[in-house]
Amino acid sequence: MDIVYTIWLRSMKRYVRSKSRIIGSVSMPLFLLLFLGFGLNAVVTLPNSENYISFLMPGMVAMSVLFSSVFSGIQIIWDKQFGFLKETLVAPVSRLEIMIGQTVGGATTAFIQGIIILVLSLFIGLVVDNALRFLVAFLFMALIGISFTAFGIAIASRMEDMTGFQLIMNFIIFPVFALSGAFFPIASLPPVMGTVTLLDPLTYGVEGIRYGLTGSSQIDPLVCLAVIGGFALATTAVGAYLFRKIRI
Repeated sequence: MDIVYTIWLRSMKRYVRSKSRIIGSVSMPLFLLLFLGFGLNAVVTLPNSENYISFLMPGMVAMSVLFSSVFSGIQIIWDKQFGFLKETLVAPVSRLEIMIGQTVGGATTAFIQGIIILVLSLFIGLVVDNALRFLVAFLFMALIGISFTAFGIAIASRMEDMTGFQLIMNFIIFPVFALSGAFFPIASLPPVMGTVTLLDPLTYGVEGIRYGLTGSSQIDPLVCLAVIGGFALATTAVGAYLFRKIRI
């Protein structure tokens, strides 16, 4: 476990020292929350008469976690190019430990980004009336972080170019987020789009966070937990397999 902790600690130090990364990861979700939330609050009518800003907040928290976690894979390519990964791989430790350390580190930084958006949401109008449900939101944030950090590592393990990685991840992640039910209720979507939304694993993470923050969810929270938990296990397993195949 020492190697896992060491790599996790390295990720934390890099995160704390990168002020631009912190600001950049927070700015877009906060921008969408403020301008879409207040701009569409009087226009969008939700089935349960819920405030649109409150509906949007869980999606923006998930967005912050998603983008921060998936782009943690860049660190793998960076370490390849500068030789740090080679030094790590030749050390007498298992590649599984290295991958888990990278995953936990990336997921932790993504979780912190989500917490920042969550705290800012409290000043915008988010009201949490149940502390235990607040912990449920934390659980789903952590699962999203683990899932997509492992996913990013899996993709990065097969790539050498950071620019190519960013293009591919943008091509994948933007549709994943747009189809997650973060912006509009699933029930209001056309049948085909609703079906596609239910096939998106992030949908279950967003709905889990929504249940934790507002007490309501479009999908049963236990179903959300099972799906996003299973997705986290699957991506971690795939990421570990591909990471073991890295050649330096």
